[in-house]
Formats: sequence, structure tokens, C-alpha cells
Amino acid sequence: MRHRVYFTSLGCAKNLIDSEQMLCLLDDAGYELEADPESADIGIVNTCGFIETAKSEAIENILELGKLKEAGKMKKIIVTGCLPQRYKDELLSEMPEIDAIVGTTAFPELIEVLDRVLAGEKVSRIGDASAPIPELGRVVTTGPSWAYIKIAEGCDNHCAYCVIPSIRGKFRSRPMEEIVAEAEGLAESGVKELIIVAQDITRYGMDLFGRRSLAELLRKLCEIKGISWIRLHYLYASEVDEELIDVMAENKKILRYLDIPIQHINREVLKRMNRHDTPEDIKNLFKTLRRRLPGLVLRTSIITGLPGEGEAEFEELCEFLKEFHIERAGVFPYSPEEGTPAAKMERCDTETACRRAELVEELQSRIMDDFNKKRLKKTYRVLAEGFDHALGCWSGRSYAESPDVDGRIFFTGKGVTEGEFVTVKITGEVDGEPVGEVVKG
Repeated sequence: MRHRVYFTSLGCAKNLIDSEQMLCLLDDAGYELEADPESADIGIVNTCGFIETAKSEAIENILELGKLKEAGKMKKIIVTGCLPQRYKDELLSEMPEIDAIVGTTAFPELIEVLDRVLAGEKVSRIGDASAPIPELGRVVTTGPSWAYIKIAEGCDNHCAYCVIPSIRGKFRSRPMEEIVAEAEGLAESGVKELIIVAQDITRYGMDLFGRRSLAELLRKLCEIKGISWIRLHYLYASEVDEELIDVMAENKKILRYLDIPIQHINREVLKRMNRHDTPEDIKNLFKTLRRRLPGLVLRTSIITGLPGEGEAEFEELCEFLKEFHIERAGVFPYSPEEGTPAAKMERCDTETACRRAELVEELQSRIMDDFNKKRLKKTYRVLAEGFDHALGCWSGRSYAESPDVDGRIFFTGKGVTEGEFVTVKITGEVDGEPVGEVVKG
């Protein structure tokens, strides 16, 4: 009998890659993947446990599967990823519907865990958070034209508000030859855009070679035939050096799009949060990047209500955003996480943090409106991702849109093929999304 598995992946792109590796393990072991949870006899939830909203989402998903189990429609529930790694002592005892928990580094043992669970055991498999990174096959779920590629795991930054080092372990780089080989395989399968991810890609190679090696890795990835776009996510501002900027400026495959989470700009707030950047570091870097990389689109993350942020510090943050016109920003009210130094620090109340987040979102909305107006009548190379029958048009992304976080460009035209590039002229916008038409390149 082939067991039918319903699989849910929550959280970030890095967690999605773990999910894709688990899907490959399941497929190799003969399990049948099922899109409908009511038709599956095993449910697996790969969880995020980073902040309160992520934990709540994970628990809601587990409880929904628990209802199916109670109704006799699902036999076993496995919970993997960050939530078990963080709450290994609580999950099995407080959520009896769970049959097994598997931590962030133990998922290569998923099939063995399933065998034991199906034999009637309750299983807890939580490994060392800093264990070596497994090199496994993947079932790419984002395709067919783009995929994430993880170049490192864990983090050594130890920001005062963050639990990632305790969940994902110390920073570990993957061997360069393994990354390049995986990228070559993705290119052969039709992937045109690689999105480079890690908790901090700028520290790549420090543990392996004793030096920053992202620039060297990017040179090798740029040589791969079939890869047209390379997008960089999660750079740490103080670790971006001249060699890396040179490589980005010299190679057209590396998109003029950088995700550099700064969290805040006030000196004392940054210091309290154990961020190693200073306001001068951030401002000077952004000015340098704008000068060296014309047309650059910046994405960042902002946390409002961090310990030490009063009205003056918040106003400083808003003035910075107005001055530097960061095109993309994820804005989050501070969530005090148990076990972190910041959780013990004095801070504003949650209502104030949320109100400030709303104000920043309004500010960023105006910045985005200005950005979209500047794009009118300009042409962009767009990766076509699908036809929307309800709207009667195609959708895709230019260099300025990263998947899942930045929206899409909607356009009309003939001779469009999904997964291929077209040239699109922006003619307007609808609900903040650019619209356009295909033109001859």
C-alpha cells in the first residue's frame, strides 16, 4: 500500500528548500503526494517558529489536521522544522494529535521516522541545530523558470531580538562545488532565475575559507549556461565589500536588486539590538550601491517598536526612509521572543509598535507610487509566469520584482510562452501593480 501524504510548507524560502528536499525523500521512498488533506492518511507540516505570528500559523495548521485525524480521515501527523527545534519539550506533550516531531537538521531521517510512526510509535527526532548541511535532492516547487538556492545555513550575528541562532544553529557554508553543481542541474531543468538565499549570504565562505567568498561564488554561477538572472537576498550591510560590489557591477546576470535587511537606522537602537551596522555604514553603503549600480532596486526589513525606540527614534527612521527612497520594504511591529535579550528590555506597548508599522507602510506606499510613476513608458525584460484567464492577460516579473514579496507585472501581447522572457512596456498601474504590453525587444 502506498501511503498518501499531504505536505504543507510554512515560513521562509530557506524553509521551503528543506521542504523540497523532504518531498524528494518521500518520492524516492514511494510515498504518494496528495494535494487534498482529506484524501491523505499522513499529514506533514514543515513549520516556522521565528515570531509569534509564524508560531500561531503553524499551530493553526496542526490543529486543522488534528480535526481530520479526530474524524478518522487522517492517521498520522508529523511536525518538522523550526517549531519542534524550538519547542521540543512541549509539542508532543501539549499537542497529543502530533505523532512525531523532527527538528531543523534531522529531516534527512524523515523516512525512518515515518516507518516508526506507522508502526505505532511516538517519535521525537531533534538533532544538533549546528549539524552539517545535508546535500540531498529536491523536488523544485517554484518552477519551472526560477528556484531558490541556499548557500549557507544558520547565523552568527546574534541580534538581540532574534531566535534564529538557537533554531538554525551557527553559520555553516555549503561547499562551493556542491552549490555550483546544484545550480547547473537547475539550469538543465529549465530554471532561468536563481535566487540566492541564506540567513546572511555576505558571510558565505568565512567558515570554510576564512574569508568572504560570495564574490567568487557569484563569478562561478554567472558562468553557467542557461542561467539568465541571479537575485541576491539577505545581505548584511557591514559585510558588503568592494570586491562584491565590483562583481555585481561587472556581471549583467546579477540583478540590480538587493535585499539588505537593516531593521532600524537609529544608532542606539541598532546598538541595543546587537546590530553591527552603524547609521553611517548603512547610508554610505546605500549611496555607493546607487552610484555603482544604476537602476538599483533596494529591499529591506524594518521593525517598529524595538526596545529603545521612542518618538524621536521613530521619526529618525521615517526621515531616513523618505531621504533614501527604498523601493521595497517589509515592515513588522516588534514581537518580543522568549529567550532573547531584547525580550527583557523596556519597550513601547504592542499597540504603539503596530501603529508605527502602519505609518511606515503608508510612507512606503507613497514611495512605491513614485517608483511606479517613474516606470511609465519604460520597457523591461519580463519573465512570463502564467496567463490569468480571469483578467485576460499574462503576468510576470522584471528584475524589480522578487517572487512572493513584490507583486507582479500584468501585460498583454502575442507570442508569449510561459517561462520565457519578453519585453514589456509599462503603460499604467492597477491597484499598485504595473500593467503593460509586449513590444519587440
